Amino acid sequence: MIVDDEPDIRMPIEEVLERNGYKVVTAVSADDCLKKVQAGERPDLILMDIVMPGTPVRKIIPKLGKIKIAYLSVVRISEAERKDLMKNKNIVDIIQKPFELSELIKRVKKLAG
Repeated sequence: MIVDDEPDIRMPIEEVLERNGYKVVTAVSADDCLKKVQAGERPDLILMDIVMPGTPVRKIIPKLGKIKIAYLSVVRISEAERKDLMKNKNIVDIIQKPFELSELIKRVKKLAG
């Protein structure tokens, strides 16, 4: 699942993941993501923008169960912030924007299993 409020980020990621054999569901906010999960979506991995309008992402994460989440962040994250974010067992990676789509695919393959 790709969760990002920016279509310019969400759509290319969706396209490249689908071309690499992944079934992709998208959401435009953390709230939208939570609704889809509560409605029965069970992604192997959620790629989630760390800052979006609506309910703060950090408040949604605990409600997503044990689904693995990789944050997508345009903001540089210090090592201390990274450690704090990674305390939640659901968070399996932090991917810095902008990123190369080929590198993203490698990371998704590793994380989604």
